[in-house]
Amino acid sequence: MSLQTRPRLLNLAAVSLLRDEALAITALEYLPIELFPPLFMEAFCGSRIETLKAMVYAWPFVRLPLGGLMQKPHVGTLQAVLDALDILLAQKNHTKKCKLRVLDLRNIGQDFWKMWSGSSVYVSSSSSMTSVAEVRSRTEQPLAPLEVFIELHLKESTMDDFLIYLMRWVEQRKTFIHLCSNKLKITSLSLENIVQVLGIVQLDCIQEVEVNCIWHLSTLAMFAPFLGQMNNIQRLHLSHIHGLAFEEEEEYHHLVQITSQFHLTHLSQCPNISQLKGLDLSGDLLTYSNAELLSVLLDKVAGTLEKLDLNMCGIRDFHLEAILPALSHCFQLKSFSMCGNLLSMAIMEKMLQHTSTLPSLNKELYPVPQESLWSRGIRQPQRLAQCRAELFEILKDLGRPRTIWISSISCPQCEGHAFYHPEPIIYQGNILA
Repeated sequence: MSLQTRPRLLNLAAVSLLRDEALAITALEYLPIELFPPLFMEAFCGSRIETLKAMVYAWPFVRLPLGGLMQKPHVGTLQAVLDALDILLAQKNHTKKCKLRVLDLRNIGQDFWKMWSGSSVYVSSSSSMTSVAEVRSRTEQPLAPLEVFIELHLKESTMDDFLIYLMRWVEQRKTFIHLCSNKLKITSLSLENIVQVLGIVQLDCIQEVEVNCIWHLSTLAMFAPFLGQMNNIQRLHLSHIHGLAFEEEEEYHHLVQITSQFHLTHLSQCPNISQLKGLDLSGDLLTYSNAELLSVLLDKVAGTLEKLDLNMCGIRDFHLEAILPALSHCFQLKSFSMCGNLLSMAIMEKMLQHTSTLPSLNKELYPVPQESLWSRGIRQPQRLAQCRAELFEILKDLGRPRTIWISSISCPQCEGHAFYHPEPIIYQGNILA
C-alpha cells in the first residue's frame, strides 16, 4: 500500500462509518487512532454535532487544532465542542480517559488535518504523536487541566458572538480552564471591553502586544497594570499614544503608573521570565511630551532589547539627548529606527557616537538632518549631499565599519510607518557607497 493511498482509505472508512451516527459513536471506544482525524473532519463538515461531542471526549491526541478547520469562527461548532468539554471536566478521572489538554482555536494546524486527509505526504501516527509529546515535554506543564488557545485580536467596537460565548464559558470555569493567547493585538475595542477580556485571559501566556489605537496617556495608564502582569512579553508595539492633552501634574501621575510596571521587581522570582526584545513606539507623541517614560523603559530592558522603533514620535534634539545614556547601554540592540523625527546634525553626531559601542547593531534607519530641509520639510538636494558627506566623515572618525540609512520620505508602497531609503551611507575602510 502506498503512502498516498492509506489516508484516502481512511477517509472512505470514515464516510462509511458516519452513515450510522449511533454506530459511529459506539465504535469510538474501539476505533484505531488513525481513523480519528478523518472521522472528525467528516463529522465537522457534515455538522454531525453528536459525533463531534463524542469524539472530543475520546480524542486520543494532546492537542485538538479545531481552528484549522474553521475558515470563520462558528458559535454552533464551538458550543458543541465546549459542551463535550463540560462532560469531560465533570469526570473526576477524566485525566486517565482522555489525552486532550489543548483546544487550539487559532487559524493554524492545517498540516495536521492535511496529513490525515491525504492532501500531503502521509506521516505515521506514531511519529505524529511522538512529536506532540516531545513538544509538551519541552514546555512547562499546564497549570490547569485544559488550555484553550485563541487569536486575540480586539478590533471591533463590540466583541463578536464567538468571543462573547467563549469568554462567558471560560469565566465560569476558571478553575479548570486557562484561556491563552501568544499575541494580543488591539485596534479599536473600547477600554471597558479590553479590561473585561484581559481579566479572563492568562496574561503570562502573552508574548507579543500590539496596540494600534489612538490612546491618550490616561488610557495607557489604565492598561499598564495588565501589561505589568505579562511576565513573558517579548515584543511591545504601542502606536499613536498621545500625552499632550493633560496638565503637567496629571500627566506625570500617569507616567508614574506606566513606568512602575517596568521595574519588574514582582517578577524577579520567576525562573522563566523573558524580558522585552522588541519595542515599537512609532507615532507615539508621549515621547514628545516627556522623555522620562522612554528613558525608564530603555533602562529596564537594556539587557535584552534587540529592536527599537521610534518613527514619527515628534522627537527633537533635547528629547534624544535625554535618552542617549540609556540607549548606549542596549548592547543587544540589532535594529534601531527613528525616521520622521526632526533632528540636527549635531545631535545625530552624538547619537552615532553613543550607538557606535553597540556590538550587535547592524540596521540603522535615521531621518535626514534638519539642515538639509526647507521650513516645510522640502529637501535641498545640494545640502542633503553635503549632510551625507558629513555623516560619512563622522562614521570614518568613529572608525567602525558601518552602514546607516537616512530618509524623510514615507514609502508609498509600504503600510504603517515604513520609509523609503534611496541609498545607504556605508563606511568600509576608505570607501563611500
